[in-house]
Amino acid sequence: MPKKIKRTSPVIEKLPENAHIAGAGLVESQRITDTLETNYMPYAMSVIMSRAIPEIDGFKPSQRKLLYTMYKMGLLTGGRTKSANIVGSTMKLNPHGDAAIYDTMVRLSRGYQSLLHPYVDSKGNFGRAYSTDMEYAASRYTEAKLDPIAAELFRDIDRDTVDFADNYDSTMKEPTLLPVGFPSILVNRNVGIAVGMASSICSFNLGEVCETAIALMKDPEHDIGSSLKAPDFPGGGRVVYRREELDKIYETGRGGIKIRSVYTYDKAANCIDVTQIPPTTTVEAIIGKLTELVKTGKVREISDVRNEIGLDGLKITIDLKRGVDPDKLMNRLFTMTPLQDTFSCNFNILIAGVPRVMGVRQILEEWTAFRMECVRRRVHFDLGKAKDKLHLLQGLAKILLDIDKAIRIIRATDEESEVIPNLMIGFGIDETQAEYVAEIRLRHLNREYILKRTEEIGKLEKDIAEMESILKSPARVRDIIITELKDITKKYGQPRRTELLYASEIDDTAEAVEEEVPDYPCTLFYTAEGYFKKITPQSLRMSGEQKLKEGDRILQTVETSNGKDLLFFTAQGTVYKAKASDFGDTKASVMGDFVAGKLGFEEGETAFHMVVTADYSGYLLFFFENGKTAKVELSAYATKTNRRRLLGAYSDKSPIVAIRHITEDQEFMLTATSGRRLLVHTGAITAKSTRSTIGVQVMTLKGNHRLVSVEPFTEDMVAKPNRYRTKTLPAAGAMLSAEDVGEQLTL
Repeated sequence: MPKKIKRTSPVIEKLPENAHIAGAGLVESQRITDTLETNYMPYAMSVIMSRAIPEIDGFKPSQRKLLYTMYKMGLLTGGRTKSANIVGSTMKLNPHGDAAIYDTMVRLSRGYQSLLHPYVDSKGNFGRAYSTDMEYAASRYTEAKLDPIAAELFRDIDRDTVDFADNYDSTMKEPTLLPVGFPSILVNRNVGIAVGMASSICSFNLGEVCETAIALMKDPEHDIGSSLKAPDFPGGGRVVYRREELDKIYETGRGGIKIRSVYTYDKAANCIDVTQIPPTTTVEAIIGKLTELVKTGKVREISDVRNEIGLDGLKITIDLKRGVDPDKLMNRLFTMTPLQDTFSCNFNILIAGVPRVMGVRQILEEWTAFRMECVRRRVHFDLGKAKDKLHLLQGLAKILLDIDKAIRIIRATDEESEVIPNLMIGFGIDETQAEYVAEIRLRHLNREYILKRTEEIGKLEKDIAEMESILKSPARVRDIIITELKDITKKYGQPRRTELLYASEIDDTAEAVEEEVPDYPCTLFYTAEGYFKKITPQSLRMSGEQKLKEGDRILQTVETSNGKDLLFFTAQGTVYKAKASDFGDTKASVMGDFVAGKLGFEEGETAFHMVVTADYSGYLLFFFENGKTAKVELSAYATKTNRRRLLGAYSDKSPIVAIRHITEDQEFMLTATSGRRLLVHTGAITAKSTRSTIGVQVMTLKGNHRLVSVEPFTEDMVAKPNRYRTKTLPAAGAMLSAEDVGEQLTL
């Protein structure tokens, strides 16, 4: 009997024998790394290589397949056809659903208004890029053809300028790249999200891109910023121009570009009309944010906001209250709404099948190399055709010497198959030339016709010599590309749509104007349960007993003003930032605002301490159970952006006991569970600028004892303060003296 083989991998568990589906329920164990390699990685590579990242011709595969289909349908000239016809034909190259193909065509269309130079001339409702509510009509209702500029995408595509490959079922050929006559990769915006990477390319003015490409071909060290001023978006707007930021984007391919909306003020109607918005937002997003600001009371100058998109295009109308300064309000709205937004650049492009993030100089160099190859292949193709034609005409020229002889040879030949060999022998020509001569019509066997044809020999010889010279000279190839770029600029160039807003202009208009907050005296109360009250002096004088939640108590009472910043520290090492003005005035008779709910504490976070500051001066002292104390500059918690939550507010190596804010060094009384006390002067503790510092050992603790309380020192706290002071740290402190024990009992 053969031995049974014990299988260790993979493990297969079978379902009951009565399972009616063959193979159902079989479970095979597999290493997660193997699953990722065999299943996930091919998907990721497919998305990167064949879907989301554009190539040097400026197109993703879906866009290229659609445009090539329209080109083969003859839609570069003539009238439009139904979009449904185009979508159906594209399926021969792009095996996706009609919705995905039609969506691609919409985004390339003139009607959608998302491209500086649309490639699809559309008719019908194609929606709008700046509105989510304006959806495009179904493909059976709209019509389209290729826009005239698309001719530059297919320039000489039939002259072996690019490689062709089989489609998905090997029934058709399609180009792997389009032989674009201009750097389309930079002229039209292209955004894609792949797996583990993304691409976000902004659009530039066609004339500026071509001028820059020409300049780089002439001088590789050309200053790009001098000719390529800034991105140019189809929706207009105003680019916040900072040369150093743009130079960084041009160099690295990464960075952010701020775009502001364009508006006008109608004095008669007392309203602001926004007519151009950033390309990264929509009308609905802007109106939604404005509505939210009005409802929450953060903006009080607006009485109404309306979407007035019409035949004239985009328009958002903001009605103002009486006496409002429109420019001052808009400067505030720029910082609070998507009326000013940032386009994040990530120039990630597939080069020879490899994704690369490149600057503008590298992109134009790669495009130039690609275009030079296209031109060389075109010239080589034309050279081959010219040589073939010259060869035929040279054979025809020999016939000219004796036409009658050619006729006699043909008439004297008994069999048709012998005509070609006899002509080859009779005139000393090869088979190709003989075939050409034999196919000449009887009416063309005259001296005039043959002389006219042979006159082309001289011109062909000159053309061939010229083409061979071009192929040997990269400089001449570049000259051809430069000439073509100049022609394209002259034919399709257009003025910039996006204005440049220089930094000096922004400073003059006070870009960073903050919301004006009334500053008045108030008293802040913070409880152990995390409730907050802001009470004015007048209301406080008229108030009775403070209302608190059962078991709650007031931890902090701070007399300050409404314009101060508040830092709410949690016991879990997080700090939440707010302003006193964010909270409404209240009375002692109410419980107040629950800070965790107001500021959105994470689940499990509990209130611990509140710090009030105006300029983030002074220090924060963090006292931990292990006897260590951290002294951190309060300026470490100041942020340039309006961040509301900061993680790692202090070290989490030991539980926190107390947090104290000081503006100058002072003494604190520390008490441990052992009963020992230590009087510490904060001047002996070195300040740190990092929030996560673990601090220095201040109080030495033995056994399982820990620090339990920290209080600012006052002279009446103990009878003999020097008993608890120490010259060096760390120190164990001292037990209470008899006098202090008595005082403590009295207290």
